[in-house]
Amino acid sequence: MKDRPRIGGLTVIVQHDNVEKAIRKLKKRVQESGLLQDLRDREFYEKPTTARKRAKNAAQRRWQKKLEAQALPKKMY
Repeated sequence: MKDRPRIGGLTVIVQHDNVEKAIRKLKKRVQESGLLQDLRDREFYEKPTTARKRAKNAAQRRWQKKLEAQALPKKMY
């Protein structure tokens, strides 16, 4: 591993002609990096007010989810 040159970006080395496994690894790395989602977000222009509104709604949903997780279970009698 030390003699191999360092390749930048998202790369996967195919070992033992196992291309399917390499493709699965690459898909997982792309998913974890968020690169594809970032490209989808930048595909169309979003007005700043719309971006703020979307972020605020997402924060409210996260807060509600957190409160529901902390709430006591409903009485079943």
